Amino acid sequence: MKARLIESPEIAPDVRHFVFEACDVERLEFTPGQFVSLMDVVNGKKITRPYSLASVPNGTNRFTLCLNKLPEGIFSPHLFNLKPGDEVEMRAPMGMFVVRDPARDCVFVATGTGIAPFRSLLHSHVKPGSLQKFTLLFGVRYQHTIMYRQEWEQMERDNPQFRFLPVLSKPDPAWTGRTGHVQAHLAEAIGDRRDIDVFLCGMKAMVDDVRSILKEMGFDKKQILFEKYD
Repeated sequence: MKARLIESPEIAPDVRHFVFEACDVERLEFTPGQFVSLMDVVNGKKITRPYSLASVPNGTNRFTLCLNKLPEGIFSPHLFNLKPGDEVEMRAPMGMFVVRDPARDCVFVATGTGIAPFRSLLHSHVKPGSLQKFTLLFGVRYQHTIMYRQEWEQMERDNPQFRFLPVLSKPDPAWTGRTGHVQAHLAEAIGDRRDIDVFLCGMKAMVDDVRSILKEMGFDKKQILFEKYD
């Protein structure tokens, strides 16, 4: 299967919102939270990388990714050099980073572009009148790097069952919100409940640390779903 780039606007420094279309199907079917693998030949070597889908199934063959450019990376600079109309190979969506059925209330913990699968999950599950509650604890360095901030703030205004908790590790003087790292704000996000699912996505160090904290808090490993990257 081929994926053709439609556009890739920058949404934060060295972070882009990629819009692709799957060329060989009329509709791309997937479950929110899943990922696709993109492949291409870079410097004479075929490279494959998995990327979480940042969109919901919409009845078309279009899908979005949220990616940051790693200067020392092999594949991300290649993707950032693509122009609209360029194509790469792709594999069909897969993965188990999905909300269970029947659904529980959930806390999502993300750092950086780990926000991608949560954008898919939240836009799919947070609906007016829904009884399921979601909390997004999102850590980034700077205020201007809070990806999709307007979406989360609007979602919180429209849906009382959704909470948005942004955290800055390098706040500017004007910032009056949460600071430090997401680990320090888990208690606020989770409260006294132990009957919820907690999803983690971000750098390996954060994910491993939060998993340890959650286990100390009394969470069973079946309640902790995670994806991590270096």
